[in-house]
Amino acid sequence: MDSFEQRAADIGAHATAAAEPAEAGAAPSAVKPCVFIHTNALQMLGAKVAAHALARNSAHSDAFDIRIIHTDDYPFLHARDGQQFLRDGVKRHWRMDDLQSFTPLRFLPPELMGYQGRAVVIDPDIFAIADIWDLLSRDMQGASIMCRMRSGVKRLRGCYASSVMLLDCAKLKHWRCEEQFNELFAFKRDYMAWISLKLEPQGSIALFENEWNDFDRLSPQTKMLHNTGRLTQPWKTGLPIDFTPADTFPLFPPIGWAMRLRRRAFGDHALLGRYRRHPDGNQERLFFGLLRECVEAGSVSEDEVREEMRLNHVRRDAFEVLERSSLPQRSAA
Repeated sequence: MDSFEQRAADIGAHATAAAEPAEAGAAPSAVKPCVFIHTNALQMLGAKVAAHALARNSAHSDAFDIRIIHTDDYPFLHARDGQQFLRDGVKRHWRMDDLQSFTPLRFLPPELMGYQGRAVVIDPDIFAIADIWDLLSRDMQGASIMCRMRSGVKRLRGCYASSVMLLDCAKLKHWRCEEQFNELFAFKRDYMAWISLKLEPQGSIALFENEWNDFDRLSPQTKMLHNTGRLTQPWKTGLPIDFTPADTFPLFPPIGWAMRLRRRAFGDHALLGRYRRHPDGNQERLFFGLLRECVEAGSVSEDEVREEMRLNHVRRDAFEVLERSSLPQRSAA
């Protein structure tokens, strides 16, 4: 068996390569599957940790590529900064400094793959526990997309979770990310309908197990952990909130009215408070255990962590948490 040092070096090399942005219009390989992690500067450290987790937990890491898609490489996103778009029937302003300004890039991988082969796209706050090859290589049974449903009210409204998608790129030639992003600002396309996959052809989406996109639940069955509860992302604890919360609440509309009034009167992030500690300590230990491996492997430097702390992208006590962190042990199912 390889020594830890050799394995760390191998993982570090893979994760460093993954951090190189994917070029628009260039397929990583004509046929080789690829996992894309889409991010912005606010979540870049999470994206690197996500790349590390994908590589370390796969016995088939040579069979697929890992690429990070960064908002800085796509000027069409920045060109719309401050402009109004339609989200769930409400006009809002597009902000590149929002925590989730990367989300339109979920629709870019088929184009980057030259509309060939298989791809998985994930958010930068999703960390593989199982072997991603098991998802990349599964039988899609003719579907164009595999994903899971959203939870709560959004599930009842028929919303799919596009934060993890397995894609048959040849069947997604109608995905034209820049063109369709621009339609948001002409009010021809609603962001929530787009991001929830409601605009896809009927019968083109199949469901995979929820464990491939486990929402803030780390169990023996979890295959990919998604820290989707932005308020409790483990690396943000104590920092000022830098995301724009929803301002439509179908079950009790007055909450939405109050949120829209707050946003208009004081700004997108005003009066929102600070990020809270995640209620599951194992999820905090998982992230910082993975980050510690990244630092030891050289795919993330200590100076990089310090800079992310200075920019308020990572909690101020990150090194203290790193010092005491190791990957949590999970009991058998």
